Amino acid sequence: MAFYKGTGTALRDGWTRHTLHPMRGYLFDLDGTLFRGNTPIPSAVKKVQELHRAGAIVRYVTNNSTQTREHFAAKLQGMGYPCEPAEVVSSGYGTGLFLANEGLKTAYVVGEPGLVATLAEHGIESTGDQNPDAVVVGLCRQFTYDLMREAMFRIRAGARFVATNPDATYPVEGGGLIPGAGSVVAAIQTCSETEPFVVGKPNPFLIQAALQEAGLAPEEALVVGDRLDTDIESGRSAGCPTFLVLTGVAASIPPGQQGGEDLSSLPW
Repeated sequence: MAFYKGTGTALRDGWTRHTLHPMRGYLFDLDGTLFRGNTPIPSAVKKVQELHRAGAIVRYVTNNSTQTREHFAAKLQGMGYPCEPAEVVSSGYGTGLFLANEGLKTAYVVGEPGLVATLAEHGIESTGDQNPDAVVVGLCRQFTYDLMREAMFRIRAGARFVATNPDATYPVEGGGLIPGAGSVVAAIQTCSETEPFVVGKPNPFLIQAALQEAGLAPEEALVVGDRLDTDIESGRSAGCPTFLVLTGVAASIPPGQQGGEDLSSLPW
């Protein structure tokens, strides 16, 4: 099925149902869209399974940099989502792509072991040397003043400052939020007095990488997420239609934005 404005069977917020020109792809955010913490969102599991059975191309695009693609795929599979590691585009994976494309080979990493492992898959060596090519900052639950100081020294000495994503918070079970990578990035940005290159959403870099790897044109893929400032903005910037759900960070759907309470509202 595809979703168009205009004639056809009227759906929520002006969408119409059309059966002749199917939407080929769906790019789903993870945290707050498909699950919260370790708890799957039942309506999302059902909808993604339906899309997959119908032959749609499904990709999982997440700003979470803490784990490898294999880990994300295993987590999704355990929740009932159809997923292979190659179908996951995380901000860690995107950061590895970016560094490799820029010819940057060593990095001082402020982040989780999963980020270090993901960068290694792209040939990026994580190092404690004083003069790395880059300082990479993601969510780091062991963040300390010493890590901030060491990152600051290296950036001020000329290392490229690269952030996996700018999310100030991310959603967990029970409707709660915890500090996200953006909070760590902000601390290092403040003391280094340097603006980072941000790989993750709202930069369209991850969306564009997913589209390219899936062989999709922007207009063929619906970007689905729970945050206007990252998920929806990155989709718009990449030229894709977007759909906002209220199962994560967003509390309401602004005028002109397609969306619903959860993925059961996604037109079929």
